[in-house]
Amino acid sequence: MKSARPYTMRARAAGAESTRSRVLAAAVGQLKGRLRSDIRLNDVAAQAGVTVQTVLRLFGSKAELFRRALDEVLEEMRDDLDQAEPGDVAGAVRTWFDHYEQFGDVVIANLADEHDPAVAPVVRIGRERHRERVRTVLAPQLGRFSGDERERVVDALVCMSDVYTWKLLCRDMQRPRQEAEATLEMMINSLLGGS
Repeated sequence: MKSARPYTMRARAAGAESTRSRVLAAAVGQLKGRLRSDIRLNDVAAQAGVTVQTVLRLFGSKAELFRRALDEVLEEMRDDLDQAEPGDVAGAVRTWFDHYEQFGDVVIANLADEHDPAVAPVVRIGRERHRERVRTVLAPQLGRFSGDERERVVDALVCMSDVYTWKLLCRDMQRPRQEAEATLEMMINSLLGGS
């Protein structure tokens, strides 16, 4: 009988970890397509096949669940955006457009709701990471600028590659993606002196 107990405890621990992973995956999936304020714990629990009480027992609170889910989403986004090599303007534009096609609508909705204390940190992180990505992927071209001029160029590149530029080109002007990407590449290359 004593030998069965450690096995039972390991099986329970494995089951709990599997449930935790399912709940977190459900929260991540919800965050990718909806505003956090629109997501109920019932939605996450139903998608994971558990009760709301189980979600709360595993994560303690809705805020903690979504903090962890946001970390996962941000890491996935970073991995996706890191596909372009530094200096590759076309690759950078392609990864931005891939990102915006997947998350653009949620990002724009979050920007509209950034006064909400639950949304404001997400918007702040998004802005910081976008600026960081611009600096990283266009670092070779930025090397010829210095001081205040470099910061103004980075500001301009952040504006050019912003989600609203994607929305303007692809949604409002209804340009085909290939044409929209070519337009953004032209803007960036014009500023940086590339071809």
